[in-house]
Amino acid sequence: MLISLNSVDKVKSFVNKVSQFDEEIDLVSGRYVVDAKSLLGIFSLDLSKPIELETNGIAKKQELEALLKDYCI
Repeated sequence: MLISLNSVDKVKSFVNKVSQFDEEIDLVSGRYVVDAKSLLGIFSLDLSKPIELETNGIAKKQELEALLKDYCI
């Protein structure tokens, strides 16, 4: 899923929402992969472009997608 995190407030609320899940959730931008629960990791990415969200074996994928619908492109 592609997401947009184009403001500091969006990044903070995004991290709060994905932190509710125990599974690994990553953000991919070009060749960089960071933990979606890491504020510093997210701020190291180019936030002017869409970022790909990757979930590995998450059981509640539909719940995650519903929670993050405001960030989807």
